[in-house]
Amino acid sequence: MEFRVRLWSLLNITSLEKAVEHINEPGAILNHTRKTIIDRLKKDGSEYGGKDGMDASLIAFDFEHNQLHIAAANNPVWIVRKNDNGMTELIEVKPDKMPVGKHDKDSTPFNQQTIDIQKGDVIYAITDGYPDQFGGEKGKKFMSKNLKELLQTNAHLPMEEQKVVLDSTFKNWVGYLEQVDDVTIIGVRV
Repeated sequence: MEFRVRLWSLLNITSLEKAVEHINEPGAILNHTRKTIIDRLKKDGSEYGGKDGMDASLIAFDFEHNQLHIAAANNPVWIVRKNDNGMTELIEVKPDKMPVGKHDKDSTPFNQQTIDIQKGDVIYAITDGYPDQFGGEKGKKFMSKNLKELLQTNAHLPMEEQKVVLDSTFKNWVGYLEQVDDVTIIGVRV
């Protein structure tokens, strides 16, 4: 199984690299990557090619126009910002509900969303590993709602301190259970 996972990761990485060589729009990058993955999966020996895919969030910053361009496959992007009342709010950029790869919706293009950004915004791109992790007193999932609250509560902290909070919260949550998936959270302060 580990060999297959490594091959799949290599396929994803090389397909993304091929796309970004000549494309710079997130939606077009995901569409091109999906086509490359599907073409390569056709060579697996089965009648229709393998059916597999990856989740991803691609973000491009346009600081000249204070905009963020996003295309997302199953993974949301969250923006934490202070509103006019000085309170923090979390803006969720919803993903397309499909993976990058062979899937029932693989002829549907990925949407590209453009969001206006402000100085002080903190943008988070995540995998599902943190919210899907089992733990706590009852061995339940951490859940996206709790991760949103954690990020929103700590977004004012320097990024290095946020990392410490996220790491310690995760370790405490997992306890003696096993980690079930990869965990990636990328945070960028504008």
